[in-house]
Amino acid sequence: MVQSLRSVLGLALDVSFLGGPQPQRGVGVVAPFDFALDRELWRWVPDEVSLHLTRTPFVPVEVSLDLARLVSEHETLHDAVQALAAVAPEVVAYACTSGSFVGGVAGERAMCAAMSQAGEIPSLTTSGALLEALREIGARRIAVVTPYTQSVTDSLEEYLAEGGMTVTGRAYLGLTRHIWKVPYRDVVDMARQAVVGATDALFISCTNLPTYDVIPQLEAELRMPVLSANQVTMWAALRAIGARAVGPYQALLDPAARSGPAGMSVSPSGPLPVTDPVVESMLGAVESVESVVDEPEAALAGAASPGSDGDPADGLDPGFGTGLGEGPYLDDSGGPAAG
Repeated sequence: MVQSLRSVLGLALDVSFLGGPQPQRGVGVVAPFDFALDRELWRWVPDEVSLHLTRTPFVPVEVSLDLARLVSEHETLHDAVQALAAVAPEVVAYACTSGSFVGGVAGERAMCAAMSQAGEIPSLTTSGALLEALREIGARRIAVVTPYTQSVTDSLEEYLAEGGMTVTGRAYLGLTRHIWKVPYRDVVDMARQAVVGATDALFISCTNLPTYDVIPQLEAELRMPVLSANQVTMWAALRAIGARAVGPYQALLDPAARSGPAGMSVSPSGPLPVTDPVVESMLGAVESVESVVDEPEAALAGAASPGSDGDPADGLDPGFGTGLGEGPYLDDSGGPAAG
């Protein structure tokens, strides 16, 4: 029919001006079955790179050390990487923090080796990328924020210590499900509690915890680099193929931001005043929103003691359902945990 129409009208359709599609470079991502932040990963990715995601098989286990071990089994990784190999990515990233720190530094290295062998593709993990990123910015004293239970947070602290880092303070929510629903306000509240004393950087753990938009705000307020699980994963994966992650005023991505207007250093008396009008406006808007929120803050600011293994008994927000904690927790005495 199209050919007949061309013949009748004497038209020749020229689409050469479109000039596409443009060649794409591929980054493979292996994510846990409950990963819900695909779009957040894409926000760090430049236009010439495509993400190819696959997920581990479903298991009926909530977020815990047991789940971390299940979603990082080498057989599971082998199958996932082989599926990704069909589209020939240049690198494969395992996007799960707990799954890659639960076995310690040696376990993380073994995961990378297993994935590389499965697809004959360079491979990395979120936790390996974290240590790489901390070395990149010269940080050794780390404040930690997690959505996890105490036992999973303890495992992260042990991994960081094994990697040569010191945890100076931490806060955690005690969640076992629906982590992707945590609002930015909760992340900011935890960060403010976790950063105490001499701290080089803040790390926000869990690839299922939204962080993209809150990183610049926290860097401006805390005057230090702020790293997140998804950020370091994309930064390392893109760097491995010679590309650069994109993001608004994030110290890890832009070395100039580490010594720019944000200062990236904390004064002895606390955070310096914000002088950047754009950042000041953003922080003011956040404070205005927080001032009119009717939801009680006690569930977020309290330091209630968790159970014997750190698992929560009650939910933080009825809208999330069961399986959420009352955090942010600090340590058992209610003060920040020293590493």
